[in-house]
Amino acid sequence: MIIFETLVTGVLIGGLYALYALGLSILFGVMRLVNLAHGDFIVMAAYMGLVLVHGFGLSPMADVIFVPIIMAAIGYAAQRTLLNYTLQKDPLVSVLVTFGLSIVIQNVLLLHFSADTQKLSIGGFEVASVGVFGSTIGLFPILILVLSIVLIALLEFALTYTRSGRLIRAASDDVEVLSLMGIDPGKVRAYAGAVAFFVVGIAGVLMSIRTNFSPTDGPARLIFAFEAIIIGGLGSLWGTLAGGIILGIAQTTGSAVSPSFQILAGHIVFLLVLVLRPQGLLPKIEHR
Repeated sequence: MIIFETLVTGVLIGGLYALYALGLSILFGVMRLVNLAHGDFIVMAAYMGLVLVHGFGLSPMADVIFVPIIMAAIGYAAQRTLLNYTLQKDPLVSVLVTFGLSIVIQNVLLLHFSADTQKLSIGGFEVASVGVFGSTIGLFPILILVLSIVLIALLEFALTYTRSGRLIRAASDDVEVLSLMGIDPGKVRAYAGAVAFFVVGIAGVLMSIRTNFSPTDGPARLIFAFEAIIIGGLGSLWGTLAGGIILGIAQTTGSAVSPSFQILAGHIVFLLVLVLRPQGLLPKIEHR
């Protein structure tokens, strides 16, 4: 019974980690953009939801609609005006620029919201649960996992079978050919940035309901997202889900051994995958 609860809890945590990683997977795996500010953008989306709830009287679940739209606009503008210029042969450029963004975001959030932890509440549904084989499983974590699967399925379909998705992949693989076709690669990448930040907005809102957050939580979210991507396979969206679930199970298993071993267990699994199978468990399959 304890083993079952540990596995289920790990899978449900993995659904949230997959949401953390999904936006990064699009930028990192599809567009080759190393975004060290990814976790801070997730936290920024959480605070945006906090402002909409306390400042405009919206319900936290309404944030799931409005915050991703706002974040998509921010992502389009950031990609179009700044991040596109970091996509050079030397990845150090994007690393330095997004590291600077990370510091700026953290300090702006600290200035306006202080270092106190925050959390949004959705009332009874937040703690509602269902019994399965004698174990209690939260309904909200199940919703997060289902939403992760639906988002990944939609994005996989869009990137594979739609014209916009093919253009995004072309902007990553061969910019010159895209330019010869009369298409602006910068605009295509900006659309990809908007999609990635839309997912970041969803992750930030759901995180703000699921757990406490503070302005300095971004780097930890980035590490979880990065580890999920590497475990699952770079550029593979379904691999991102698998990586998030494996990371979640590793952490809950470590926590069952000792609470202080929770985070370390996830890091150990990440390092083992990196050493034994550096391409990840579900590496990206090239689309034709």
